[in-house]
Amino acid sequence: MNLRQRPQPTRGRVPLDARPPPPPLLEEVYNIIPIHTLLTDHPSLRYPEVRAAAAALRFVDDLRRPPFSDWHPSAGADLLDWLSAFFGFQADNVRNQREHLVLHLANAQMRLNPPPPNPDALDPDVLRSFRRKLLRNYTLWCSYLGKRHSLWLSSRPTDVPSLRRELLYVSLYLLIWGESANLRFMPECICYVFHHMAMELNRILEDDIDPKTGMPFLPSFHGQNAFLKTIVRPIYQTIKSEVEGSRKGRAPHSAWRNYDDLNEFFWSRRCFKTLKWPIDSSCNYFATADKDQRVGKTGFVEQRSFWNVFRSFDRLWVLLILLLQSMIIIAWEGTEFPWQALERRDVQVKLLTVFITWSGLRLLQSVLDAGTQYSLVSRDTFFLGLRMVLKSLVAVTWIVVFSVFYARIWSQQNTDGNWSQEANRRIIVFLKTALVFIIPELLALALFILPWIRIVIEELDWSILYLFTWWFHTRIFVGRGVREGLVNNIKYALFWVVVLVSKISFSYFLQIKPLVAPTKVLLHLNNINYTWHEFFGRTNRMAVILVWTPVILIYLMDLQIWYSIFSSAAGAAIGLFSHLGEIRNFEQLRLRFQFFASAIQFNLMPGEQMLSPQATIVKKLRDAIHRLKLRYGLGQPYKKIESSQVEATRFAMIWNEIMITLREEDLISDTEFELLELAPNCWDIRVIRWPCALLCNELLLALSQASELADFSDRYLWLKICINEYRRCAVIEAYDSIKHLIITIIKDNTEEKSIVMKLFDCIDEHIQMGKLTDIYKMTILTDIHAKLCLLLQLLLSETKDMSKIVNALQALYELSVREFPRVKKSIPALKQEGLAPLGQATDAGFLFENAVELPGDEDPVFYRQVRRVRTILTSRDSMDHVPVNLEARRRIAFFSNSLFMNMPLAPYVEKMMAFTVLTPYYDEDVLYAESSLRKENEDGISTLFYLQKVYEDEWENFLERMRREGLENVEDIWKSRELRLWASYRGQTLSRTVRGMMYYYRALKMLSFLDSASEMDIRMGTQNIASHHSLRSSNGSLNGPPSIHMSASRMLDRAPSGVSLLFKGSENACALMKFAYVITCQVYGVQKASKDQRASDILYLMKNNEAVRVAYIDEVHLGGGEVEFYSVLVKYDQQRQSEVEIYRIQLPGPVTLGEGKPENQNHAIIFTRGDALQTIDMNQDNYFEEALKMRNLLEEFKKFYGIRRPTILGVRENVFTGSVSSLAWFMSAQETSFVTLGQRVLANPLKVRMHYGHPDVFDRFWFITRGGISKASKVINISEDIFAGFNCTLRGGNVTHHEYIQVGKGRDVGLNQISMFEAKVASGNGEQVLSRDIYRLGHRLDFFRMLSIFYTTIGFYFNSLIVVLTVYTFLWGRLYLALSGIEREAKNDIASNKALAAIINQQFAVQLGLFTALPMIVENSLEHGFLGAVWDFLTMQLQLASFFYTFSLGTQTHYFGRTILHGGAKYRATGRGFVVEHKRFAENYRLYARSHFVKGIELGVILVVYAAHSPMTKDTFIYIAMTISSWFLVVSWIMSPFVFNPSGFDWLKTVYDYDDFMKWIWNGAGMFTKADQSWETWWYEEQDHLRTTGLWGKLLEIILDLRFFLFQYGVVYQLSIAQGSRSIAVYLLSWIYMVVAVAIHVIMAYARDKYAAKEHIRYRFIQLIVIGVVLLVIIILLEFTHFEFLDLVKSLLAFVPTGWGLISIALVLRPFLQSTVVWDTIVSLARLYDMLFGIIVMAPVALLSWLPGFQEMQIRILFNEAFSRGLQISRILTGKKSS
Repeated sequence: MNLRQRPQPTRGRVPLDARPPPPPLLEEVYNIIPIHTLLTDHPSLRYPEVRAAAAALRFVDDLRRPPFSDWHPSAGADLLDWLSAFFGFQADNVRNQREHLVLHLANAQMRLNPPPPNPDALDPDVLRSFRRKLLRNYTLWCSYLGKRHSLWLSSRPTDVPSLRRELLYVSLYLLIWGESANLRFMPECICYVFHHMAMELNRILEDDIDPKTGMPFLPSFHGQNAFLKTIVRPIYQTIKSEVEGSRKGRAPHSAWRNYDDLNEFFWSRRCFKTLKWPIDSSCNYFATADKDQRVGKTGFVEQRSFWNVFRSFDRLWVLLILLLQSMIIIAWEGTEFPWQALERRDVQVKLLTVFITWSGLRLLQSVLDAGTQYSLVSRDTFFLGLRMVLKSLVAVTWIVVFSVFYARIWSQQNTDGNWSQEANRRIIVFLKTALVFIIPELLALALFILPWIRIVIEELDWSILYLFTWWFHTRIFVGRGVREGLVNNIKYALFWVVVLVSKISFSYFLQIKPLVAPTKVLLHLNNINYTWHEFFGRTNRMAVILVWTPVILIYLMDLQIWYSIFSSAAGAAIGLFSHLGEIRNFEQLRLRFQFFASAIQFNLMPGEQMLSPQATIVKKLRDAIHRLKLRYGLGQPYKKIESSQVEATRFAMIWNEIMITLREEDLISDTEFELLELAPNCWDIRVIRWPCALLCNELLLALSQASELADFSDRYLWLKICINEYRRCAVIEAYDSIKHLIITIIKDNTEEKSIVMKLFDCIDEHIQMGKLTDIYKMTILTDIHAKLCLLLQLLLSETKDMSKIVNALQALYELSVREFPRVKKSIPALKQEGLAPLGQATDAGFLFENAVELPGDEDPVFYRQVRRVRTILTSRDSMDHVPVNLEARRRIAFFSNSLFMNMPLAPYVEKMMAFTVLTPYYDEDVLYAESSLRKENEDGISTLFYLQKVYEDEWENFLERMRREGLENVEDIWKSRELRLWASYRGQTLSRTVRGMMYYYRALKMLSFLDSASEMDIRMGTQNIASHHSLRSSNGSLNGPPSIHMSASRMLDRAPSGVSLLFKGSENACALMKFAYVITCQVYGVQKASKDQRASDILYLMKNNEAVRVAYIDEVHLGGGEVEFYSVLVKYDQQRQSEVEIYRIQLPGPVTLGEGKPENQNHAIIFTRGDALQTIDMNQDNYFEEALKMRNLLEEFKKFYGIRRPTILGVRENVFTGSVSSLAWFMSAQETSFVTLGQRVLANPLKVRMHYGHPDVFDRFWFITRGGISKASKVINISEDIFAGFNCTLRGGNVTHHEYIQVGKGRDVGLNQISMFEAKVASGNGEQVLSRDIYRLGHRLDFFRMLSIFYTTIGFYFNSLIVVLTVYTFLWGRLYLALSGIEREAKNDIASNKALAAIINQQFAVQLGLFTALPMIVENSLEHGFLGAVWDFLTMQLQLASFFYTFSLGTQTHYFGRTILHGGAKYRATGRGFVVEHKRFAENYRLYARSHFVKGIELGVILVVYAAHSPMTKDTFIYIAMTISSWFLVVSWIMSPFVFNPSGFDWLKTVYDYDDFMKWIWNGAGMFTKADQSWETWWYEEQDHLRTTGLWGKLLEIILDLRFFLFQYGVVYQLSIAQGSRSIAVYLLSWIYMVVAVAIHVIMAYARDKYAAKEHIRYRFIQLIVIGVVLLVIIILLEFTHFEFLDLVKSLLAFVPTGWGLISIALVLRPFLQSTVVWDTIVSLARLYDMLFGIIVMAPVALLSWLPGFQEMQIRILFNEAFSRGLQISRILTGKKSS
């Protein structure tokens, strides 16, 4: 069906008949190349490779005619049409894949080296290598299942039928993939479908007869859209029903099948028995079967439990536990050094107990496996269940065997009284047994040393090998052959050995050993006088446990700190060897700039192509030597490059194009542009014309040298000047320019002209002869210089005063002829030499009077050059401040530095790999709307005003650019859309991303021109560009106010600039063949239907960017409630001047079944092209100068890194949001250290870099055949990007990291945004803990890579959680010791004080967490210098960065822990706006109450109670030393949201916030009330995770909540009323207080509800009675018991936590309690508690708001970065805007 017949669907919910009839089409719409007709005059069709690929597809004449279809080979039908006719593929799917295939084959053939003998025919090698790559996963799958693949390939690969068959196979696979929709996440499912369809294709090609019908064989399904209906839809419906059964991901993962489960069903041969072919839609795989009959989870069951951390990384925990046991045994001996203890036989034997522990851990492992994976066992997987049982039995057997043998050793020793021969024999028996036990570990070690053996074994699909490995792990399709080569093994093994040795030494000497002696003392401490009823009074084991717990927790986590320290060192070393940060500032740039032309020529321009691979070693060596010479300025590459050389001109073109983009982005002004551009050669200047910014001051220095060395020879003076290359060039350029200038302004055929010509000839002659200093007085040069400066000034003035110009020329003549020569000549002599006029006047009084003629304004080149000469002559400063803009400086420095780093050499654009950029977009800002820019917040600040202040220099540059274009008035600027664009390019908008990515297109067009341009093109081109630029800027601000020529200038500005003026027409086609940009705007159809502003903005972006394509989901309403869904691709057609639809492919249903972003990417991935795919998020940016290096980067795919080529190229990011506020700076510093140093170490040496979001570049065909570029299962894959990395590693891919190219990235800038982002990431890591990918990586990788995976993914979050737990256990432990009285007893014992010292050591170990900031400091030092890094670090500390990072720690641990226990992970939209508005207290409370405030208050109460009851607090220093880090944690968790909240300490705002908070607390919940309106709604939402959690989650939650009762238990015994009693009755009686308190609350609440409104007096009377009774009871207690008034305060600290504990437990038991009477009381008590917490948190905020000066200090802290740039932040915040 062609486009003319295609029905026009409706978008969104518009009825079908509401659409006007379509206009007649001009010709069939195409995407990139018009493949439908090869006769069109389109530049891409001029490539023979495109025609060859298209022709190969059209070879269909002798194929069997498809039945039931209108088949006409003569009408241009091809192989894909033929396949479609047989198998029922959609017409647009066929069109899409036809272009996809032709484009890929053509590009691949272009890259062939040497080129094929016949370029007009498709090369067989190209097709064969593509078929191998595309179907590699399929052939591996067949081999794995022991099935013969369906590819019937000829032994004569070059004959036409076999080539056609290969084409049919790849076409069939692409057509299946292109229409599979959500099935693309299930690669082996697609393999299954392809396997059977390829078999049917073979039968058709072989003209088989169907035995059932006796007719020629037909596929099992055919007809229109048959593939979609018969194959895709049934499987899609199964996925959909499983997702619906997951209750939006809230059901336990074990209760439903996700994408992975449905795909992994195809990893066993039972898929052939169950599904059959044609597919049996009634089988139990599909949703049509009953739930209990259906195939269950496959391959893995995700269970919520912290035990997953142990299960997935059991080898790590076994190592840590066994080491801990060994260290305790050795330390218990009390020797000074461990080796002294190891000499004792007793210790040696005790160490054998590690084998009992080890076998116990194996039992634990097998029990956990059985407990979590039991649901995998079925009739089909009987052996899996058998292995689970056997593993547990074997582990128990080992425990028994080791225990018996160990007991026999000691019984023999005890019998003999010493270590007799028999006892030693029994030790040997034990050791022999242990040797058998560790055989698997020894085998693993051997295979680690010889990795290739393991790889071969794992990749061989022999059944006998499976029998050998069956015991150790389940056979799965992924995770085989994932080991690295020997060199990489050695590198990362060495790294981890060093880390482990450091950790073990630290742990033994500073953690374990110091605690042994105090522990012994505590154990022997008898007759303790407890202050409470002690249940375990006979021993102090409880105290010992509490002392040891924090130590053991730190022991378990501190490997993270050691990793941090050593990864920083390794990252710095690798960075140094990579030559990062060598050019940091303009001074260093000046030193290297003269070598830039060679560096650009070497790196960015293609060299000669080697035809024979044998020459590559020699070439590599030559390139390495050349790069070395470039880097250090050695030898030939640094010979002086004069402007006559094409290389320098080409460099100038590239450099100037970079400067033009910086000017277009308003990062530099017009003046700075002129100072930075490399002027093209004109005026016969003999040297390269360096940017003025580099030549500054050089001429004046040369003049002073000439004056000082006036008496020396020419040669000596010139040598002195030539020491500095820029000085030499400045002198020559100034001389040549002045010479040309003066000759130009004097009329031809005048006596004056001949005199001037003669004068210069004389000077030139003396220079040639080396007699300049002999003939002339060098001291006069300064006078000549002054007169020249005057002349230039007069020439550039707006009113050209001819008399003054003539006077200046006369003065110059006098100086040159009379004063300059050493020997004065008479006038006759001068006349004779032609240096004086021959007329009657003997003096020069009338010289030049009628001889001067200035060029008019129509010659802008002249005045541009005059400006340049004046700059060279007059500049006195160093110009290190040019450009002023920090971002422009950073970009120029990074680009310059990268040219001296190692990168692959660039191929020609024609021979480069093609690539696509893919950006997922939902409904974020495209362009800021005028209304949103003008809208003011409550402080009277608009977004535009904020941007004008934060980017003040860029705003000035923008206005300057607008004035140059004739837009003086602000209203005119608004109308032109330019202002919206300017603001949008400074936010995190789609337009910014599109502008950045389209630099690829612009760069490729320029590089394509430079590749093909001749010397003449380049030389002539520079002249054209020069005149064009001069014309544009001649009326600009540099030359005074705009002139009457402004309109012409403005038109020119809209015209192309720079190199694009020279294009020949083929560059666009070449760039489009190599680059495509697909934005997947999921709801674009709905936005168009609703006339959303964003839709018109997206259309604007398409209209202005030729390479942009937009993919979206279209909903077509057919009536009767039926809806069809389509994947649609559109572009803007310049010929039609409208948006046109290119492809429309029907989907089986709504696309978003899993997580939104990966589903959005997946639907559009079929429209991408090329070998590589760069994934770019909507908050990213790109730079033109970086885009120039893209073809170099893509060459990395051809190199081996280790034993594999890369499948993902990691790219460095630059976080561009760091300048907004101090918070944004902290976030950007943290992020920058991860995306640079962190990922550098992960890629090399650790070999575990994953995909952490964008901008990585994927090997596209590798990934599309293996499940795509992310995973999409609901909830479990919420961090969708990293799963692409996991999948890549498990399937044998390789991820590298490259830092010579960077892409911009935006980050969140406000605390609430950052917290939501961190909550999302932490929740995502919590889900990763449960995932099969992490489990398989933990088990399939070798030990050291497993360590790397753990400590760089979930381990970081798990260890953060342990740090917080350590603080908790430490404080609860101290509280226990203080309240029980043990601390008082132990304080009297000297040895126990050592215990205290040891525990204080642990506190400092917690503070070692500071080392996690080390990577940030190290990376900063590397790139900005050590002093700069230290200064930045100190500034950060003064801006309370530690508060922010400690607060982040709380966010991470809360969401990570909660997700593992209860689930509740979800995508949190952070919003990407600018945060300058004050956040209300109620909003902060809602966000942080449970994650920070409640926990901070809990720790604060512990510290207060401890301070009140501990004897240690008498010594203030000890108390401070012990608790300072805990107090810091408390303060940062409670105060950070206010410290980092704009106007957080404004008194008025605090008052308003309090009122708002109270209103929110007391607002009742209604049906449609939102959480931000009512406390009750928020409270219920906050507990949602407890409703969906499992039994173990609830049980653990209750156990954790029991801790709150310890306050009451400990404090009531300390009350005076208890009279020192130790009876349990004291505690039980204290509950009367709780009952009475609740009863009072119930009575008051009942009275309020019943009487408060109507019988108010009665309500007040009841209140009076209650208060009276309470007071009476207190008076009686004070009078007749030992009760004291202080007991009231103490009891508050005791009973308030108890109440909170009861409420927390009640929430877990909500299903049972909600329907009872009790529930209302619980809700009202919870409200009171939240009000109390709110007041506690607000009290310090109110105090600081009331104190003067804090508000100003807070503004300084929050916006210091902006302050240092001289901005009016206080004005921004207070709204005092200037007009």
